Amino acid sequence: MSESRFSYPLEQLQDMSARVLKLAKAAGASAAETDISLGIGQNVSVRLGETETIEYNRDKGVSVSVYFGQQRGHASTSDLSEQALADTVAAACNIARYTAKDPYCGLADANLMATEFPDLDLYHPWDISVEEAIELAKRCEAAARAVDPRISNSEGASVSNSESLSVYANSHGFCAGYPTSRHGISASVIAEEGQSMQRDYWYTTARAATDLESPEHVGQMAGERTVRRLGCRKLKTAQVPVLFEAPLAAGLISSLVGAVSGGNLYRKSSFLLDSLGKPVISPIVDIEEQPHLSKGLASSAFDAEGVATKPRMLIEQGVLQGYLLSSYSARKLGMSSTGNAGGNHNLIVRHVQGAAHQQSFEQLLKTMGSGLLVTELLGQGLNMVTGDYSRGAA
Repeated sequence: MSESRFSYPLEQLQDMSARVLKLAKAAGASAAETDISLGIGQNVSVRLGETETIEYNRDKGVSVSVYFGQQRGHASTSDLSEQALADTVAAACNIARYTAKDPYCGLADANLMATEFPDLDLYHPWDISVEEAIELAKRCEAAARAVDPRISNSEGASVSNSESLSVYANSHGFCAGYPTSRHGISASVIAEEGQSMQRDYWYTTARAATDLESPEHVGQMAGERTVRRLGCRKLKTAQVPVLFEAPLAAGLISSLVGAVSGGNLYRKSSFLLDSLGKPVISPIVDIEEQPHLSKGLASSAFDAEGVATKPRMLIEQGVLQGYLLSSYSARKLGMSSTGNAGGNHNLIVRHVQGAAHQQSFEQLLKTMGSGLLVTELLGQGLNMVTGDYSRGAA
């Protein structure tokens, strides 16, 4: 299967982008940028052995930003016809003419545009019929329910596959795009014992279906995680070691990411203002940004503004080495874009002394001895301004 699955091939989207930029220039815009995207996907879910939902999606959209000096206008449409493109550009231009000047707006600097586009192996269509997807979902749910007789109910299992094709272009002459895919399997079940009722889940997601965990493994993990919650009780107040389960890492790291992101920094709403070169977490931790990982879920050769992405250390031995900046937030801070318009790219957390010093989950439990294992965090108790962190744990 190839890009022909999409309504328009990559080359046609690039031609559309060029027409949009030409229309903006003809309307008097000093600069312009556009993003055109297509998406297709399928999702099926089952519950208690019966098919519950079958969903298809086929999306398309164009967004246009134009600049009249320091005035910016933005418009978008889901219609890719010639007239719709012209109308969208005209709407963006009309908005720009009535917008207040902003000295920080504009395209990212031309010298930052990506010029190399490595094959990151991001596109692996999954040729799976609805019937096959339903069968996988049923196998997944059955495996979850078979783990323990105390599993009394199910919230269902699902199998999804999606593909997208996008192109970004601006009046610096930059125009590039690529197709991507993302597939997943998930399950969630409920267990009962006495008056206690608990639920948990498990999932797998990957660019290629061949990299997914088996439906049986996903189901087994969902069942085991649910059963081990039974019999939980409140603990007495105590000072003990705390171990966070791996799936919680993304949420914990996202709090840190928010604090070093440009938007919060230039608004002075971050507890890590002026923290470059200062310790912000444990000195045994490195966090590296790796935007060019093969099949990475956040891999890209360029960000949402065309700026080239580069591998870098975000935190080294606990010390903050850089921020996450778009061109706008960088200008507000008197800095340069870090290629993070649209978000970060594959943050890798490591022990500073390498894999030899990283312990498995079982080893960590043994090392901890008596302590608290956190498998779920409740609420959104982070004050981004002060850094105060207060959340429920389970």
